[in-house]
Amino acid sequence: MYKIVVTDDRFGSYIEEKEVFNKLNAELIILNSANIDKNNLQVQHADALLVNLYPISKEIIINLKNCKIISRYGVGYDNVDVESATQKGIWVSYVPDYSIEDVSDQALALLLGNIRKIAYKDKMIRKGKWNLYSNPPIHRMKGAVLGLIGYGAIAKRFHEKTSAFGFSKVMVYDPFIKEKIITNRGAFPSELAALLSEADYISIHVPLNDTSKKLIGEKQLDLMKKNSILINTSRGGVIDEQALTNALVKKQIAGAGLDVFEKEPISNNSPLLKLNNVILSDHTGWYSEESLKELKTKAAMNVLAVLKGGSPVYPVNNI
Repeated sequence: MYKIVVTDDRFGSYIEEKEVFNKLNAELIILNSANIDKNNLQVQHADALLVNLYPISKEIIINLKNCKIISRYGVGYDNVDVESATQKGIWVSYVPDYSIEDVSDQALALLLGNIRKIAYKDKMIRKGKWNLYSNPPIHRMKGAVLGLIGYGAIAKRFHEKTSAFGFSKVMVYDPFIKEKIITNRGAFPSELAALLSEADYISIHVPLNDTSKKLIGEKQLDLMKKNSILINTSRGGVIDEQALTNALVKKQIAGAGLDVFEKEPISNNSPLLKLNNVILSDHTGWYSEESLKELKTKAAMNVLAVLKGGSPVYPVNNI
């Protein structure tokens, strides 16, 4: 009987996974990540790991006896030491396409909320304020410039959803995408500095890796317009959070919408919590009931494919 271990119980229910694993002679074991260390016997002897947020370090991977696949619930996989897994002959997989609609919706909601000052006005009205039309000022979307940092599936869908807003130009920075793909979709390839300098609204859609870590820092924020708005639904580590906080406090930029943070959950002492020019969300841009079912099913399908002798549907590495 195969032992399939969920390292961190974030979902509570595993109906979708069990339906997939009905095709195997398998036992599904649900763990609490707080109790996991490199010596955990259930993890050590698992044939497959289903991983949510728990960091699968080199120390844990070294001690795996039977593991054939580490399947990550989600688009990112920066909490898994892929190099160590590869060296040990273990597949790493992810689910890159389950929440395209949902994350692009979240980015759009954060953008519109910032542009129209929805959260701020709600807060002020509840305090008895009224007639807030010019404090702070609101600018029309039509004729503005939109900038996209990263142009994968989510960014492309976000671009499509914003096409009716009348932006004068959509600029894209993504050195890994052919310029023809960008121009064929009605956007303009750009260097990062030019995009930051010209765009009124900027939405980030890049994975977190050595290249993108703190891609947006003090130097980059200095390039942005005073009326610009920065949206991040990718990974918190892409932005230097302290530099962004300073820019918001000084009103160097107009606002930000953040679904992700450098450390999660965000600290109760974070100065971001006291600012009126930022909208915060709890890294649930990926979530809808539909996306949750899709995520769980596809993460399990990666495991099923490997335990049946094949390769994952969505591999990260190559064994």
